[in-house]
Amino acid sequence: MGATGILSEDERVELLDGELYEMTPIGDGHIGGVIGLDYFLNLRLAGRAFVSAQNPIQLNDYSEPEPDIAILRLRADNYRTGKARPEDILMLAEVSESSLEYDRYTKLPRYALSGIAEVWIVNLIDQVIEVYCDPQGQNYTTHTIHQRGETIHPLAFPDVSIKVEEILG
Repeated sequence: MGATGILSEDERVELLDGELYEMTPIGDGHIGGVIGLDYFLNLRLAGRAFVSAQNPIQLNDYSEPEPDIAILRLRADNYRTGKARPEDILMLAEVSESSLEYDRYTKLPRYALSGIAEVWIVNLIDQVIEVYCDPQGQNYTTHTIHQRGETIHPLAFPDVSIKVEEILG
């Protein structure tokens, strides 16, 4: 679409179920949240998984969302020959402020339907981290909320701990 002039290279869109969705502008809180999460996950997962920041993943032939963070299985090609697919994804995270409703009600059901085992929503509005696990259909059967003073652990790496305030700042 970019090559034909339908979309400019500066337009921020993502493909979900064959439809293009305009992505919200990125604010300072969002930038800081992504940078912090990326930094602390890379420190703790070095050599065990790839941490991919704001890159597209391919859920199916019609959906290529761009989560803020994707923790991916190690792959010899470093994902040069193809985007991460559901079987490659250990965890996703969305840093949400203006996009909170979109992340919860548009993206999260698609992640569940694709079998993504764990999704974190870094809720900058309420200053909490929402953790969704155990996908069944379009829903997650386990939903927990974590506040400052708490520590969270990715399901795929139970020995790894991250303090909520490290992510929220």
